[in-house]
Amino acid sequence: MTEAAELLARRATLAPATADPEARTVEVVWSTGAPVRRRDMAGQYIERLSLAREAVDLSRLEGASVLDAHRQGAVGDVLGSVRSAAVDGKRGTALIQFSARPEVEAVWQDVVAGILRHVSVGYSVEEWTETSENGARVLTAVRWTPHEISLVPTPADPGAHIRMETEMTDTTSTVAANNAGQSHSDIVEPSNDVQNRTSTVPEGNDATTRAATNTEIRSIARVAGLDQSWIDGQIDAGADPDSARRAAFEALASRSAPTIRSEQVRVEVGESQDDPALRARQMGEALYARINPRHDLSEPARRYAYSTPVDMAKELLTLRGESTMALSPASLVTRALHTTSDFPIILGDTVGRVLRDAYQTAPSGIRRLGRQTTARDFRAVNKIMLGEAPLLEKLNEHGEIKTGTMAEAREAYKVETWARKIGITRQVLVNDDLGAFSDLARRMGQAAAETEARILVTLLEAGSGNGPTMSDGKTLFHADHGNKAGAGAAISDATLSAARLALRTQKGIEDRTIRVTPRNLLVPPALETTAEKWLATIAPATATDANPFSGSLNLVVEPRLSSATRWYVSADPGEIDGLEFAYLSGSEGPQVESRSGWDVDGVEIRVILDFGAGFIDHRGWFMNAGA
Repeated sequence: MTEAAELLARRATLAPATADPEARTVEVVWSTGAPVRRRDMAGQYIERLSLAREAVDLSRLEGASVLDAHRQGAVGDVLGSVRSAAVDGKRGTALIQFSARPEVEAVWQDVVAGILRHVSVGYSVEEWTETSENGARVLTAVRWTPHEISLVPTPADPGAHIRMETEMTDTTSTVAANNAGQSHSDIVEPSNDVQNRTSTVPEGNDATTRAATNTEIRSIARVAGLDQSWIDGQIDAGADPDSARRAAFEALASRSAPTIRSEQVRVEVGESQDDPALRARQMGEALYARINPRHDLSEPARRYAYSTPVDMAKELLTLRGESTMALSPASLVTRALHTTSDFPIILGDTVGRVLRDAYQTAPSGIRRLGRQTTARDFRAVNKIMLGEAPLLEKLNEHGEIKTGTMAEAREAYKVETWARKIGITRQVLVNDDLGAFSDLARRMGQAAAETEARILVTLLEAGSGNGPTMSDGKTLFHADHGNKAGAGAAISDATLSAARLALRTQKGIEDRTIRVTPRNLLVPPALETTAEKWLATIAPATATDANPFSGSLNLVVEPRLSSATRWYVSADPGEIDGLEFAYLSGSEGPQVESRSGWDVDGVEIRVILDFGAGFIDHRGWFMNAGA
């Protein structure tokens, strides 16, 4: 007894019959629900997509982009768009339209020619069901959303392709199987023309015969649904049509389940929330938010929003694999300080945030009058000042243009390191005394700002109040520099006018008037009220009552000035060189370092400030010793 099985042969042209060259559209099958082997943290599994109408949400696919191999990093990755999409329970289909851009034309021509025929769908899954088949884990997407369709070299779903079946014709072939253990019979095609094509070996030379045989092997493979590797194996083995048919039948008989295609897993590595440095920043930010409720806590740090230092110490120890059972709060803090570097980093991060807040808000009058810059290292910072550009001269009758020169001057200063160490005791951490914690950090921030201000004031008042010695061997404020009042006098119309005149008539390096504009009046606290009166805006009844300095000068009060009578007028630091201060490059402001304490029972916090200042030019400052 034999049983006959019918095979449906589909002959087709390579070009997709659904392509519309004018509309640049083509129909595609974007999924057949074929199983795909994947891997997750639990191991390998088989993924299936349910194509039931209620399982697939097509709202995002209709009108979505057609991409180049799922790439979506640039507009150039878009090849076209999805005009319509549908599912019928067995497969998902769509009508896609290709762009008319020149760079897409080559892709469209390959599609029309049948060279590019594979597609793949990009999707997200909202709900899975898990089953087991033959000991394998199977995950079926029962609620999912396709987002885009891509042209790909090799699809995960072997049935996902550009539709060609409208140009296909069906023929029926009969496969005879011997149930009594006899040899397999040949694949027999009933049509006479087909019989002649498949069973008769063409006459001619060997090359012609081999070519006809290879064509027949490829036809058998298409009928049986076998891949290119099977075809290559038969051709390389020199098989004839009869042996190829027997091999095809054996391949069909051994195929008891749908082919499972494996897809390479793409892993994208992002920022790990378990990274020690990242976790330390999140814990430090959470502690800072408890100290400063106005701080908008970032989403990753919210998990530590209500954690105490003891809670954080316990988590750090647990993450390191250490047992925390039966440990007191004091023991938890002690172990965290001495067994992991994360805990001191967390506290140092919090101290740094509070310290910088206090540093930035600390008042510093004289700092407003200087220009900030950076230094690459601790060597002297040499500042070269160019003189005025040479004036233009009238050309003589020969048209000769003369060469001009520019004079220059040089001043120097250097950045130095200023530091202090403080301790946060274990008792403060165990008691969660954030008030003492923040107060200590705040005071250190204010101390850093105070250090900078004192350096600047000391520089200004050097040389018995005449300022530092410049490169010309004279002090900053000197009669020869034209920026020092001949006799001290109180603030008045006359003295302010003299200061303004002195700056307006300053001579440059080329001994030409450079017209410096006064902008600031710097006074000690004792002269603040007097200065406010002379700078006040009033509504005069007569011209003689007008205040000529109203709104023309900005009042700057510096409480660190040692003289109660001396006052200064300065230009805008952006207009002309004058007072300049610098930080080490990459270390602007105070820097905080922390470690487990040895001199204190807790954490040691070290505050470092790399800062330096100097006067680059004397022409933007005027000093009056006062009276």
